[in-house]
Amino acid sequence: MSLLHDVDVPTKKATFAMACFWAPDALFGATPGVIRTRVGYAGGTKEGPTYRSLGDHTESIDVDFDPTAITYDKLLDIFWNNHDPTARTTKQYTSLIFFHDDDQKKLAEQTLKEQEGKQKSPIVTQILPAGTFWDAEDYHQKYRLQQHDWLMKAIGMKCGPKLKTSHVAARLNGYVIGRGGVAQFERDVARLGLSDEVADFVRKLCIKYENAGPFC
Repeated sequence: MSLLHDVDVPTKKATFAMACFWAPDALFGATPGVIRTRVGYAGGTKEGPTYRSLGDHTESIDVDFDPTAITYDKLLDIFWNNHDPTARTTKQYTSLIFFHDDDQKKLAEQTLKEQEGKQKSPIVTQILPAGTFWDAEDYHQKYRLQQHDWLMKAIGMKCGPKLKTSHVAARLNGYVIGRGGVAQFERDVARLGLSDEVADFVRKLCIKYENAGPFC
């Protein structure tokens, strides 16, 4: 069975900023219903931002999801529960929701009001229309997966554009730091087309980090 790099289903897009983008890349990548992820820079006016010359942009995560498998409301729930929306920080790491249509805007505003009733400190999250999303450099894409040279070679991946489109890369980028959990990983092994050797390698990491929580 071949590795599941490409999933041919209609998708919708969700875009968030929730501090350092490595953590949400792994988090959303391991979320059932998410097809692809890519990290980049959004929300600013500078043309062609880079990590070393970010301008007024924010580190962000762009998610392609299957709306028949996961709702935008669920993605918002993941957003709110996996970072601190009250943290006052630099523009690079601020909390943002970028909406792609009126329905997303309405749901984002609704959940923001709900969160305001739960948080002890003022929420700093802004809700903005999605504009140009500038892809981050290749070495930032699927960063956790790229830390494992053997695994990258075993699934035929290298640092490059395919890291932004590969479904199996998105999943493994989460599983190697315990995102999704080992039970979900076991259900995913056959679907992703993983060899026994690759599955054993990833399983050990997933078990090791399953309860470690998000980190960047």
